[in-house]
Amino acid sequence: MQNGRKLNLGTKVLNKLKQELSNEEWNRYIKHLKYDNKASRSDIAQFYAPNILISKWIKTKYSKKIEHLFELENNTKPKIIISIASNKTTNNQSDKRVKTESKREAKSTILNPSFTFESFIIGNSNQFAYTTAKSVAEKPGEIYNPLFIYGGVGLGKTHLSQAIGNYQINRGKKVIYTTFEQFMNKFTSHLRSQTMDRFREHFRECDILIIDDIQFLSKKEQTQEEFFHTFNELHQANKQIIITSDRQPNKITGLVDRLKSRFEWGLMADIQPPQLETKIAIIQNKCEIDGINLNRDIINFLASNMGHNIREIEGAIIKLNAYSGLMNQDLTLEFAQNVIKEQLEEKQSNISIEEIVQRVAKEQNVKVSDIRSKKRNRDVVKARRMSIYLARNLTPNSMPQIALYFSMKDHTTVSHTMRTIKGILKKDEEFKLTLEELSNKINYSKSKSD
Repeated sequence: MQNGRKLNLGTKVLNKLKQELSNEEWNRYIKHLKYDNKASRSDIAQFYAPNILISKWIKTKYSKKIEHLFELENNTKPKIIISIASNKTTNNQSDKRVKTESKREAKSTILNPSFTFESFIIGNSNQFAYTTAKSVAEKPGEIYNPLFIYGGVGLGKTHLSQAIGNYQINRGKKVIYTTFEQFMNKFTSHLRSQTMDRFREHFRECDILIIDDIQFLSKKEQTQEEFFHTFNELHQANKQIIITSDRQPNKITGLVDRLKSRFEWGLMADIQPPQLETKIAIIQNKCEIDGINLNRDIINFLASNMGHNIREIEGAIIKLNAYSGLMNQDLTLEFAQNVIKEQLEEKQSNISIEEIVQRVAKEQNVKVSDIRSKKRNRDVVKARRMSIYLARNLTPNSMPQIALYFSMKDHTTVSHTMRTIKGILKKDEEFKLTLEELSNKINYSKSKSD
């Protein structure tokens, strides 16, 4: 009887949910859910979905609603767990695939053929690094040797360094690309097997040597010693050396002075986080290359909210396309927001309303105290609306919390403001662009402080 009650409870909840959904939503997602009677308890409701995409989608969009329906039916609010059917088999296959890919990646130092100068999107943030890299590609070993490119994760350092390599490979030159980790692993392996002659021959008999992520050289004394001699051999032979790092040489702790000085012999070029226009162009370029069709609203949303790591943004684009295809779902803005909701929530948890208001006040040339006041003059109202909209979209704060911060009567005032802003966004393109740029700057400012 107990088991029957549990089974009926799960069925009742799903049937209740069906009444609130369109036939399309039900047939596409919820219909595939299977309630596990035996595994469910008063505090846990166990469901199974046919694949990870449907599982994640339901967790993101419907789990709160399902919890609420359980509470209405049984006065309990269980945690909703949605696992994958045949989970063990799926995990085993996934593990095998990850291991295979890891082995393949560890062995490979082949350049990515898509990393070319033509596919690199240029903006104010990377113009100098691009121009310098192009000059080095055209005259390797003659100017700017070594070329030291530094900047944050996912901003294009590897793309530019490999673009030089691809340019030279097409001219018949011998190019070696390696991450520092691969360099160190090869060094350790040859040292143990007493075959250092082969190691030195491999890295010193080339025309171009590209070392990625040199910051990991920190405090590796033996490896630093060997790299110092490799550097000298290549430099004396006018062979081009290209080095990338997430920071300048003088900020790499545990790096010996003689290597620091050699890294500074040539030219150092930094890559800054891209501005909004550049990120939009990068996303459009990625979509064109991969044949992915994202509308303007989705592109602007990704550019404004996904931070500055281009690899993360490209990963989000691929994820959206995969989910859309596998779930037979049109790529709408609402769909995109739900697919990357978890990634955005991680970023939002680090942003405060105070930071948003300070940024808006600075950009709109009004006082912070005015934004939080009851003043109704035009500039202040505009800045207050911007602050509320960004607080709702860039932070995890609820409408009551936002209302409390801005000394509003209750959450309905925030709700009304949000509706007003959405109406303005449909008509005022300049207002929309201003909000997107503010969102981009707030995300950038936070990533720098972190």
